[in-house]
Amino acid sequence: MRTFVLRLVINAAALAATAAILPGIHIRDDRVTTLLVIALIFGLVNAVLKPVVWVLSCPLILLTLGLFALAINGILLLITDALAGTRFEVDGFGWAVLGGLLVGLIGMVLENALDLDEEEQRKHSGTVVIFSKKDR
Repeated sequence: MRTFVLRLVINAAALAATAAILPGIHIRDDRVTTLLVIALIFGLVNAVLKPVVWVLSCPLILLTLGLFALAINGILLLITDALAGTRFEVDGFGWAVLGGLLVGLIGMVLENALDLDEEEQRKHSGTVVIFSKKDR
């Protein structure tokens, strides 16, 4: 549960930062509840649709040497736009691709800063880690 809440907050922060940086992505208001709702929708879209879209578009991803993955992230951000209603708006596909790239980068930096990936690996591996990166 803790990991879910952390990922939700990370997505909310990444989406808010992206909307602040890119003029083509808009959040209706900067209330925390609005950001959390958008982040929840974004997380659900990524959890449910992203694996399906990746499998179906695997030949295109391989053919473009991975560049089509940027288009997939943009499409998922546009789907989030459609599901979020007036809370979240993306002005076009180009802004969606840039926004998807920026949200991914910001999310990755925040996850690494919070050691969220290391915690997930320990949870799934079943091993006990006595020393973490901070202890070394």
